[in-house]
Amino acid sequence: MRLENLLTRVEKPARYIGNEINMVVKPPQSVEIRFAFAFPDVYEVGMSHMGLWLLYFMLNRREDTYCERVFAPWLDMEELMRSEGVPLWALETGDDIAGFDFLGFTLQYEMSYSNVVNMLDLAGMPILASERADDGPVVIAGGPCAYNPEPLADIVDVFYIGEGEASLNIVLDKYREHKRSGGGKREFLESILYVEGVYVPRFYDVGYNSDGTLRAFEPNHPGAPRTVIKTAVRDLEALEYPAVQLVPLIETVHNRVMLELFRGCVRGCRFCQAGFVSRPVRENSPAKLLSQAEGLISATGHEEISLLSLSTSDYTGFAELTSGLVDACTPKNVNLSLPSLRVDAFPLELMRKVQAVRKSSLTFAPEAGSQRMRDVINKGLTEEEILTGIRTAFGGGWQRLKLYFMIGLPGETDEDVLEIARLCEKIADAYYENNKKVRPLSLIVSVSGFVPKPFTPFQWEGQTGRVEIARKQELLRKAIRKRQITLNYHDSLLSCVEGAISRGGRRVGAAIIRAWQLGARFDGWSDHFKYETWRQAFEEAGLDMDAGEKGRASDELLPWGHIDVGVSRAYLLRERDNAFAGIVTPNCREGCSGCGAAAFGGGVCHG
Repeated sequence: MRLENLLTRVEKPARYIGNEINMVVKPPQSVEIRFAFAFPDVYEVGMSHMGLWLLYFMLNRREDTYCERVFAPWLDMEELMRSEGVPLWALETGDDIAGFDFLGFTLQYEMSYSNVVNMLDLAGMPILASERADDGPVVIAGGPCAYNPEPLADIVDVFYIGEGEASLNIVLDKYREHKRSGGGKREFLESILYVEGVYVPRFYDVGYNSDGTLRAFEPNHPGAPRTVIKTAVRDLEALEYPAVQLVPLIETVHNRVMLELFRGCVRGCRFCQAGFVSRPVRENSPAKLLSQAEGLISATGHEEISLLSLSTSDYTGFAELTSGLVDACTPKNVNLSLPSLRVDAFPLELMRKVQAVRKSSLTFAPEAGSQRMRDVINKGLTEEEILTGIRTAFGGGWQRLKLYFMIGLPGETDEDVLEIARLCEKIADAYYENNKKVRPLSLIVSVSGFVPKPFTPFQWEGQTGRVEIARKQELLRKAIRKRQITLNYHDSLLSCVEGAISRGGRRVGAAIIRAWQLGARFDGWSDHFKYETWRQAFEEAGLDMDAGEKGRASDELLPWGHIDVGVSRAYLLRERDNAFAGIVTPNCREGCSGCGAAAFGGGVCHG
């Protein structure tokens, strides 16, 4: 039974058919390399991801390559595929992905790893790299979670560490040579060991201490580098962005034009992995972005533009760009979305113009309630700055506000948790302080449990356990009394599993595979996540899922220690010391703190 007979029996069949506006069409027989770009989540999530759009069109610019897409099929489609014996296929041609040259996974979130395993199985491919045929697809993975590749090291053939535009074409060039010469997979993997950002796990051996900590990590191949350095685009302004975007035929999480302001972050929030691994900051110019916006609106028909970065307010061309976009977008009834704004840099007059088309809620992330904890995490915000920015927003007519906080941060006390409630109530009071508003305030407060991540100053810290997080959640719930405040929690059990995977070593792969065998799928979706499944999987793999609560010694060999993101270990340790001393490190534009990212030779470090 082929695809056509399945589509009438599943929810949202348009997830599986391709044929979107601006989809690339090539005769498969005309190319030498077939690349399946795999997003291990449902179509609506994957199609909202900018990285997919960038790499899809970048790879398809190559005359010798056809990049197609594949997403994790939803549960109803998976059931039919298994019962009818239909293997996983690519959207562009409908061909089985097991016949492709590459199967490339983007790893955006640790809780998608069970879907990675499931997609391999649905394709009819063995899960373990050691068991896959020499003539099968090369399984390659990249993305933010690849900075700790070890949990998937026994599953993935190649990890690409860094930005795809920098070196991925070199990998494909080497593969083309390999394919023409008739070499095997091992020979190809050996040939790319010199490429910056390439990590091939099979060419490294690991050893463990009796307590399960890492004892040794050694190359077993003479060409394998002891340290794998991430690869990065040095000059973002010179990077060629696609002139079109794919336009889905169904509603996705974000149906909009995406403009990338810059990569990296100057702030140095000590909990934020993305801010450290993406350094240095490199910007696109306002002129380039305005030209992109005009072309993409025409090519897609989207009614919204979103400016993407880790901290939009820190873009040096912010005023020029947004003014130009407002002038261009307003007559076309195109909305401009400005996520990742800092509350201390709220441009009222600009926001009034921006939201003239559609006024939405505002989102800010103080992250911590007390000044002490904001200094610990290097947020660089005072309570006065927070309240001033929010009063400005209220004065501009906004009455819907979302705030994001974390609990379980290193060194946190109950008093710090209670300060979240006090700050939220001060914000609610500020809405009504001058006069009674006609419209009631809607203040949504989202609180998540802190998860320590690799390549941050907190990578050595213990993760607060689920019982303690639950206690702090209840403490906060009782402290918030104003009816205008809605309190939402991130699932603390999910955070515990995320933490166990994100800082895990190679042995965690067995737990991931076992969780999949026990039925784990779409674990990032709260209604499909099953905590007991993961606990059982870790136990059967001989691992302690709660080991991360104890923290790590500063001299411990870390599973990701062979990866170099530019930010030095010495710097992270210094920032850790500064955190517990309550010392705030200035942002990169105020003064260089010597993190090590200047070695990449571009961006704000060399402005």
